[in-house]
Amino acid sequence: MPLDREAAFGELTPTGKLRVGIIAAPAPSVLFATRDRDEVKGVTVDLAEALASQLGVSLDIVIFMNSGACTDALERGVIDVSFMPVDEERRKRVAFGPAYYVLESTYLVTGASGIRTLAEVDREGIRVVGIANTTTIRASTRSLSKTVPTAQESIAAAVDLLLTGQAEALALSRDAFHTLLPRFPNARVLDGGFQQTGIAIAVGKDKPSAFAFVTAFMNDAKASGLIRRALDSAGFAHEPVAPLSA
Repeated sequence: MPLDREAAFGELTPTGKLRVGIIAAPAPSVLFATRDRDEVKGVTVDLAEALASQLGVSLDIVIFMNSGACTDALERGVIDVSFMPVDEERRKRVAFGPAYYVLESTYLVTGASGIRTLAEVDREGIRVVGIANTTTIRASTRSLSKTVPTAQESIAAAVDLLLTGQAEALALSRDAFHTLLPRFPNARVLDGGFQQTGIAIAVGKDKPSAFAFVTAFMNDAKASGLIRRALDSAGFAHEPVAPLSA
């Protein structure tokens, strides 16, 4: 459909500013931003700033501790735009534009667990933790038959369970473990994964002009190198940008 900038502006900025949901964590990832007092940094923050600049409006960053809460807010219209992993459950609730990164979900396991493979996670007595209402914990639950992941509301809470010996495995995207791994002596990130999906821009359902605008924005961000620069700036120069078709 032709891009109607005026209609897109109305759908994306009903309050006169762009409210973007950003997911924060103790350590950065391709998705997670970090917060130091009033300063928020990360790949998604850079993309949000660029989108607000293109619209010519001020940016209001709204912080969430997990992508499930962010999905709820976007569906209710509390925020206007966000970035989150795609799965079929979320597709029923929000509209996904192009992905900027393709993630793989796997496990970080403690050294004390003795776990070395994905198959060894699926054992009775192994305590797996994940983040509530996320695509990763849903995929982990589907892949396990002998144990059930326990949901935590934040990355910090899940990490604390491993650090204090109350869990053996953390389900999360592989890129997040690059910065979390140094906190866990003798821990390992398992080879292979139980899910691959895109991290994409998302807007509310039934907002066709907003959807068209953010789709064009993300495709331009890939082609212009904006996403590449955002990944590099956040310390993820080794991670590839999702292809234009994603």
